[in-house]
Amino acid sequence: MVKIRTSGAISIKIGAAFLLSGILSLILSIFYSSQILAFVGLGLTFWGALFLLIRPMRYVEGSLLGSTTTSLYSTIDRLIKDSGYKGDGYYIPPYPKDVYLPDHLKGLKDTVVFVSATNDTNMPSIEQLAEGKFLLENPKGALVIPPGSGLLSQIEKASNIDFAKTQLNELCEIFPRFILENFGLAKEMEMAPGEGQVYLKTLDSLYKNLYSRESNLKSIGLIGCPLVSAVACAIAKASGKAVTIQKQKVSPDGSEIEVWYRIVQG
Repeated sequence: MVKIRTSGAISIKIGAAFLLSGILSLILSIFYSSQILAFVGLGLTFWGALFLLIRPMRYVEGSLLGSTTTSLYSTIDRLIKDSGYKGDGYYIPPYPKDVYLPDHLKGLKDTVVFVSATNDTNMPSIEQLAEGKFLLENPKGALVIPPGSGLLSQIEKASNIDFAKTQLNELCEIFPRFILENFGLAKEMEMAPGEGQVYLKTLDSLYKNLYSRESNLKSIGLIGCPLVSAVACAIAKASGKAVTIQKQKVSPDGSEIEVWYRIVQG
């Protein structure tokens, strides 16, 4: 079980705001037949429900964390299927926090995942990233919020470390410790840097059910579960380069997950 401490009054207000906004977006998505509004609505509804569940010193079943993210991955699955995308997911690093950016470039402060339509594609331009668009035509693909971006923010806050200023070898030492000791999201976790890549191994991750055959989520193989995604975001920040999940290997019972990340050069 996971123990989460927060301010009850604040979490209720935030949760209600997110939940109402999410429900409104879902209603509008049905009315306008908009996939974008549906995607936004599911995301807001998920975070609203999560904030309402989190109360001071309450215990939340670990399985709940995995089950509440299923709708997000199902939406990405639908996007990939309907659009016919057959490419990869590229984690694009944000600009450092201490770098000044004019208002029209504020969108560059957030990590995004570019889901490409084909394997042979270029990365989106700075202008496209800054505009915060969802669907792109050239290069063809979609820009989505990484499912692990919120987790990464909490880790940086708890550790008081900006991973954009951290070397990869340091990241591989710091990250597992906070995941295990501060968040308890897995029983064991190992990270090791290599030549242009990073290796991750987790044991009994709280998100392991997302990899089950019953879930049948195609997007898991593309962008990883929230924990795998958070690691990808951290690697992208530390290296300053785009990162893609090259391979994932899951044991038959789902308890052991191995991930190989590739740092895209150039």
